[in-house]
Amino acid sequence: MSRTVVITGANRGLGLELTRQLLARGDRVIATCRQPALATELARLAAAHPGQLERLPLDVARPESRDAFLAALPPLLGDGRLDLLINNAGVLPSGERFGQMSQDALETSLRTNAIGPFLLAQALAPLLRDGATIANLSSQLGSIARVTRFGTPSYCASKAALNMLGVQLAQALAARSIIVLLLHPGWVQTDMGGPQAPLTPQASAAGLLSVIAAATPAHSGQFLDWQGQPLPW
Repeated sequence: MSRTVVITGANRGLGLELTRQLLARGDRVIATCRQPALATELARLAAAHPGQLERLPLDVARPESRDAFLAALPPLLGDGRLDLLINNAGVLPSGERFGQMSQDALETSLRTNAIGPFLLAQALAPLLRDGATIANLSSQLGSIARVTRFGTPSYCASKAALNMLGVQLAQALAARSIIVLLLHPGWVQTDMGGPQAPLTPQASAAGLLSVIAAATPAHSGQFLDWQGQPLPW
């Protein structure tokens, strides 16, 4: 059965691969990124899937960008509703060192990786059908229990915050049987993960989509990896 999906950060890496696999499954995809006009691979997918892929600009960290996206979205839905929201867009600052951390770095990570996805999901809630799914792309680096060293603190803190906001969202939407998942995609060969990562975007995306497809309301609010295994908070 075809679904209507919104995915953020769809211009490259895992977001682009998720978009590609969703289209191959027959889903209708509304793909967002900050500058769609520069997203050449996304444009090729749109040309190959006319009427199945729509592209809209969205910077999840900026309120005015979220507002513009929300205004542009309803005409693309017609009388339908969203079946799946994938909050994939994120940032990973490099070179963070203790003693040199800045407020701006922390705030940028929190706005992009946690606050933006939560507020987008909140705003889209009226457009989600009952029983829909929200998949927040988190990270095992957001697990407090797994911390063994100082490293990428702004990213780690933002993913921990995303996890808490996701659990809160799961509670807020439980009465409508909307499933909220916090998903670790694995260490993936993307611009963020680097070429040394052991997992291809194709394998990670396929695993994530399988976990999403198998999820029930009993899974809502859980922190899982790309193979569906639970992770510690």
